[in-house]
Amino acid sequence: MKYDVISADGHVDLIWLPPDLFTKNASSQMKERMPYVVEGPKGPEWTSRNGAKFGLVNGMGSAGREYVPGIIHRSDRMASTGLYEDGKKGIRRLTEVDLRLKDQDRDGVQAEVLYGVLGSSGRLNDPEAALEMLRIYNDWLHDFCKAAPDRLIGLANLPNYNMEESVAEAMRCAKRGVRGLDIANRPDMTPLWDEHWEPLWKFGHETGIPLHFHTIGGRSPDVTKFPTHVQRRIFAVHITGFQMHMSTMLMGLIFSGAPARYPNLKIVIGEAGLGWIPYVLQHMDLEWEDQFKDLDLKMKPSEYWHRQFYATYQTDPVGIELLKHLGEDNVMWGSDFPHPDGIWPDSQQFLTEELTDISAGVRRKIVRDNAMKLYGLNG
Repeated sequence: MKYDVISADGHVDLIWLPPDLFTKNASSQMKERMPYVVEGPKGPEWTSRNGAKFGLVNGMGSAGREYVPGIIHRSDRMASTGLYEDGKKGIRRLTEVDLRLKDQDRDGVQAEVLYGVLGSSGRLNDPEAALEMLRIYNDWLHDFCKAAPDRLIGLANLPNYNMEESVAEAMRCAKRGVRGLDIANRPDMTPLWDEHWEPLWKFGHETGIPLHFHTIGGRSPDVTKFPTHVQRRIFAVHITGFQMHMSTMLMGLIFSGAPARYPNLKIVIGEAGLGWIPYVLQHMDLEWEDQFKDLDLKMKPSEYWHRQFYATYQTDPVGIELLKHLGEDNVMWGSDFPHPDGIWPDSQQFLTEELTDISAGVRRKIVRDNAMKLYGLNG
């Protein structure tokens, strides 16, 4: 396969999956606790027995919102390709292999790393059922990517609340050749400095399979008590700042000493942006030198970043200016397709505008080579 551009951050959202996927494949005792589709006031929507809401079938973004023209520019661009209209007709462009590949061809992308349904597993509010749901999704994803293994790199989804179950599912997926693992990072998850995570760090080190934490942005604010114009302010703060919540995950993981104990551990912070990272690394180094040399680190915190970490971004001209601090080997571009804060189907325009002032070799690393190396792609 000849690669020019690889998107290291794409999505398969629950709302675009086959409507009977979970109820059809669940065990008899779990069938009633799975997500399923019912007719809602705005069309078919995903729900669960305990009242969890996952959004409209083939709706907008990970939450399956209703697409309303003129509200979000990026959604209007996606709508101009017929994406949402097709969805209303039952045409699942995200989860039919041929249609997904056509949409990537439209965007000038030859391969895509696929993050999954982890937010949905948290909204299910049923840990036992969530594990069953993730197993079913992982099986579906394996078959989906098997149809185009040189173009679709699926990340198996793991729960975060029980490390024994997480590692067992990771092993199951590893045996059939999974190239990455995506760990649920709910707002109430155990902090990454906690020893709770030790079995997973050990697994990542021993197998070399990269572990992924996709940005989640903290809890969504409750805006219901405020007038509409104030709700908009609150939502603007939440949306604008959600990527920077990943700083606590980066700091927690490095200060836990896991990268020092497990030098073959590889961590990807998905859709985190870039511009904030150099400051956090510099400040971690400063505090470590000043007062935390008793921690289980043998090098500066920033040195573990350069050795073992990656960040993906979709558009971040400030971050690109800071590449000498980030490291050209630690950055991977992704379109974030099909989310409203992504840049599909205009990725080539963004890449041309933002990567003009860097060398051709560094550009290739960001848009292709780093992902090829991390995920074992040949081209």
